[in-house]
Amino acid sequence: MTGNRVVVYKGPGEVAVESFDYPKLEIPAEVARGMGIKQDAPHAAILRLVTTNICGSDQHMVRGRTTAPVGQTLGHEMTGEVVEVGSDVLFVKEGDICSVPFNIACGRCRMCNEGKTGVCLNVNPDRPGSAYGYVDMGGWLGGQAEYVMVPFADFNLLKFPDRDQALEKIMDLTMLSDIFPTGYHGAVTAGVTTGSTVYVAGAGPVGLAAAFSAQVLGASAVIVGDMKADRLKQAQSFGCETIDLSQEGSLPEKIEQILGEPVVDAAVDAVGFEARGHGANAGEAPATVLNDIMSVTRVGGALGIPGLYVTGDPGAADENARVGRIGLDLGTGWAKSLSFTTGQCPVKRYNRKLMNLILAGKANIGKAVNATTISLDDAPRGYREFDQGAAKKYVIDPHGILAR
Repeated sequence: MTGNRVVVYKGPGEVAVESFDYPKLEIPAEVARGMGIKQDAPHAAILRLVTTNICGSDQHMVRGRTTAPVGQTLGHEMTGEVVEVGSDVLFVKEGDICSVPFNIACGRCRMCNEGKTGVCLNVNPDRPGSAYGYVDMGGWLGGQAEYVMVPFADFNLLKFPDRDQALEKIMDLTMLSDIFPTGYHGAVTAGVTTGSTVYVAGAGPVGLAAAFSAQVLGASAVIVGDMKADRLKQAQSFGCETIDLSQEGSLPEKIEQILGEPVVDAAVDAVGFEARGHGANAGEAPATVLNDIMSVTRVGGALGIPGLYVTGDPGAADENARVGRIGLDLGTGWAKSLSFTTGQCPVKRYNRKLMNLILAGKANIGKAVNATTISLDDAPRGYREFDQGAAKKYVIDPHGILAR
């Protein structure tokens, strides 16, 4: 049987591609022990990956800003071809091309039955919710790889209806594993609807996906704020207004210059805990974005917060931030009766409908986020360039399928 090559965290700023055994139809031993369930996984499938993407959440680990240990495998955005199924898999077949939600979910617990697959109770003994290739998420092998094992395959996998059509639109469909549903979730939970005015903090891939999603939902104006000129230019490429936060001036004033008023109907935080203050030389201030979006969201509005916040950050600016306590101006949020939605996006809530939009030619999300293909061996370069602010969404082609 063939082996498996996987991207691995080697220390702050460094990743490498290393050889592992070919996956087995087994769940991680720590999950089996911690949850009191069998390690054998006849409910699982093994996929030969067609695409697997680099995510900003991965970058937090690679920067050394989480408690991820050296040797942590990486990758949770995956699309692949089924090459093996367990005896209890009924509806997914070898040869199917499928999207893999980054949430690992059992499909059987209370949270899964309520559609809250981001906080499944049966896949991680340390806390609710799990993901492939992520610290404190149960030890599931990362998916920036040649092959990956997907548990509870009938529940988790989203099969594309036509193989040829899927491969033709793969640069859009690859975004269904995370950033398109995550951006859409940010916009939905912020209350974006027909005619809304929207502010999105952050023009990385999730921010761009949130801005694109706001347009899909019917927003009349979408404003994206960032400090990177190339990323702002990418937001402009599909019709967004932009604000360069490295320049002087307050955010409400800049929004008023665009909309004629200093507030928006809905706001999305697509930055997370590594936020910086305003201005070209501003230092890290992790509550900046949350306080910003509270200040510019109209009374009674809502905040979508898909940006990642962690409970352990060894590189934080102060002791409180090291354990996830940041200087949130909650009084403003309370006084304005703002609603907040945080946490992992429950991908299965949205991915089928977003797939339908893509297949119908109505959601060119790959172009919006500037999807750019690289080989598995080029993953270290992709991480370096992404960390430097490249206005690209790196899509790894592990088997050279896209290149061919």
